[in-house]
Amino acid sequence: MTTAPAAIPGPVGRWVLGARPRTLAAAAVPVVVGTAVGWWLRSGGEWGTRPVGSPGAVIWWRAACALVVAVALQVGTNYANDYSDGVRGTDRGRVGPLRLVASGAARPSAVRMAAFVSFALAGAAGLALAAATSWWLLPIGAACVAAGWLYTGGPRPYGYLGLGEVFVFIFFGVVATVGSAYVQVGHAGHLDLWWASVPVGLLATALLEANNLRDVAGDTVAGKKTLAVRVGPLRARWLYVGVLVATGAGIAAVAAARPWALIALVPLVVLGVGPARAVLDGAQGRGLLPVLGGTGRLQVAVGAMLALGILL
Repeated sequence: MTTAPAAIPGPVGRWVLGARPRTLAAAAVPVVVGTAVGWWLRSGGEWGTRPVGSPGAVIWWRAACALVVAVALQVGTNYANDYSDGVRGTDRGRVGPLRLVASGAARPSAVRMAAFVSFALAGAAGLALAAATSWWLLPIGAACVAAGWLYTGGPRPYGYLGLGEVFVFIFFGVVATVGSAYVQVGHAGHLDLWWASVPVGLLATALLEANNLRDVAGDTVAGKKTLAVRVGPLRARWLYVGVLVATGAGIAAVAAARPWALIALVPLVVLGVGPARAVLDGAQGRGLLPVLGGTGRLQVAVGAMLALGILL
């Protein structure tokens, strides 16, 4: 039997909640960090190789388009997951935000269309960036859309195979961060640029791992073999903490070129201790909802400080 919240919001509110707005600030993190890297490369610092355009000046319309791409892809992925998990029945009794299909708040076809519209908006902004920089962005953008849809959609969704964390690290970490820098400088050849994407991708991975750890019991029953299900709750808890530790190492790698990036370690430690302790203490189900919120705040705070450290 499908479980529904006590009160389903109105026609607009349900779609806002279905888009999972708490994930959207995190979608902006790779754009902010990538744009900061782009600014530094354009400024002629030691990372730079012949920047395009006016040195040191951010091309704001490109940054805005990159933000639209990131947020629209996140919304599209959220709607796509809602649709695919809903029609498969794996969202029944799920703890967490409103599921439009599983709760009966929206028709599956409407949720699917919302995903397509979101992906189309991301595609339009990406097309403008490709026209201004390189048409190679088009196949990369198509791969991002495919990754968003196939996480829980298609005949063999990779989210059901334990590969979600890998794809999140790649697309919502590396590709989004490096891509945001690329549209500023017109090249992606510097290793330092790629290093900046590592902590961003790891924190996106931690957010997904917290989500999957919360849902491990229901996913096990539904046959959704996320990484948390495959390795078991105990190892999944240590994996979450290990990802946070690895984020610190990634920040240190960025600091080798931009020493002020170390200020990002402050929110990592201050805001990361609470969620890590709750995970290791055995919180489960609804008890992990604060961990999800805390991980989202951690991702935003670390991303902001990392960007500031790169700029200083």
